[in-house]
Amino acid sequence: MLTGFDFELPAVDLIAGVDEVGRGPLIGAVVAAAVILDPNNPVAGLADSKKLSEKKRDALYPEIMDKALAWSLGRAEVEEIDQLNILHASMLAMRRAVMGLSIVPQHVMVDGNRCPDLPYPCTAVVKGDSKVEAIAAASIIAKVSRDREMLELDAKYPGYGIAGHKGYPTKVHMQALLDLGVTPCHRRSFGPVKKLLMNG
Repeated sequence: MLTGFDFELPAVDLIAGVDEVGRGPLIGAVVAAAVILDPNNPVAGLADSKKLSEKKRDALYPEIMDKALAWSLGRAEVEEIDQLNILHASMLAMRRAVMGLSIVPQHVMVDGNRCPDLPYPCTAVVKGDSKVEAIAAASIIAKVSRDREMLELDAKYPGYGIAGHKGYPTKVHMQALLDLGVTPCHRRSFGPVKKLLMNG
């Protein structure tokens, strides 16, 4: 578990942390979040969303939304992923999240090794969700938001086990694709789906 965030931040007040969730799954949108935390109203227990239990993420989700100065979601849909590729779609989702903020950030900190095209100063931070609090907050907002969308897809397309694997290419998911076929929400440009469509 993280003990603290020691990354040296830019000397400005309004820092937006940005992260995305959903690059690896075979189904659904890629979802990004941007969060500007309030230094005077801290959120205890922030950490990389992947290192937190679902229960802890669900508890932090409304608290981040309540205490943050601003937060926003951005997304790139399946059609955009297939058209642009997942990297460019992820950049687009992150850009949409930042541009949707109700407050203009003075600096943007993005998880990863590259920044989306933005009209603001931006720093890419590898493993940023464990180094920068605002990125950790964004990772939680993005993760919980996308997981809830997966539950909705699970109800819409029963039999694929989406609630369990969240769209990732597990054995259960791959078998369901073979048995039930490709849904309109599957990413047709992704190898396993593309192969099935070619062979089908």
